[in-house]
Amino acid sequence: MKIGVSSYSFHQAVEAGTLSTYGIVDTAARMGFASIDFAVLLGDDPLEEMCARLGRQARDAGLDVANYAVAADFLNNDLDAEVARVQGEVENAVRLGARTFRHDGAWGLPKDGSARTFQQALPRIAEGCRRVTEYAAARGIRTMVENHGTFLQDSLRLEQLVAAVDHANFGLLVDMGNFLCADEAPEAAVGRLAPYAFHAHAKDFLYKPCTARDPGRTWFATRAGAYLRGTVIGHGVVPVEAALRILQRAGFDDVVAIEFEGVEPCLEAVQLGYENLQAML
Repeated sequence: MKIGVSSYSFHQAVEAGTLSTYGIVDTAARMGFASIDFAVLLGDDPLEEMCARLGRQARDAGLDVANYAVAADFLNNDLDAEVARVQGEVENAVRLGARTFRHDGAWGLPKDGSARTFQQALPRIAEGCRRVTEYAAARGIRTMVENHGTFLQDSLRLEQLVAAVDHANFGLLVDMGNFLCADEAPEAAVGRLAPYAFHAHAKDFLYKPCTARDPGRTWFATRAGAYLRGTVIGHGVVPVEAALRILQRAGFDDVVAIEFEGVEPCLEAVQLGYENLQAML
C-alpha cells in the first residue's frame, strides 16, 4: 500500500489563509506522501483552470493523483441534470490526472416523498451512479461512492448499491472512520466492503456514547446520538491498524489516504498521522 493524503486534511489552514490550495501540493510532497487526493478546492480561479494547474503541480512534485471527490445527490436533484453535472466533474478528474473519481449518491430520502425507505430509493441512486461510471469508463477513470454521511453509509447499503449498479468500473472508497457516523463497527464494515475497495481513507475519531452529555462545539452526533470529533490517526478509537490488515487480506494494494478532520493544528496533525500510519503498515 502507498500512503496518500486528501487535500481536505489541510482545509483548516486554507480557510485560515495560511496555506493556499496550490500550496497543499508542495506541502504534501515535503511531508513525504506518495499520493494526493483532491476535494473541496477553494480559490478564486475557475475550477477547470485550478484542476489543470494542480495536476501539473502534482506531476512536477512526483505525486500520484489518486482521486478527485465531489458532492452529489441523485435523489433530491433532477436526475438528468445531476448526472450531467457529475459527468462534467469527471472532466476535472481528467485535468487533475486522477485515477479514480468519488461522488456521493444521496444525502437522504427524497423530500418529495417518492421513496420512504432506502430500498425504494436504491434503483434511482444506482441509475445515477451507473450513468456516471459508464461516462467515466470511456475517460479511463474508475468511479466510487464513499461511506459518507448517515444515509448512504452502512456497509450493507453500500454493498447493495454495488450490486445494483453492477458495473466493473464502479466500486467503493472505504473510509475506515466514517462507519462510526452510522454507529457501525469499522472492522466489521471494512471486512464486508474490502472486496469492492478501489481506494481507502484512514481517519480517526474521538468518541463519546449516546449516554454522555453533548460535548459541544467541534463534536457532532452520530445517527444514534453518540458523539464524534476528528483527531490524529492513532489518537482515537478507530481500529485503523486492524482495518489495514483486513484490506491487505482482501488483496487491496493501492492508496490509503489520510483524511484529517480534527481541531488540532492541521500541519502537525497530518505529519503525525503520516508517521503513525507508516508504523502501522
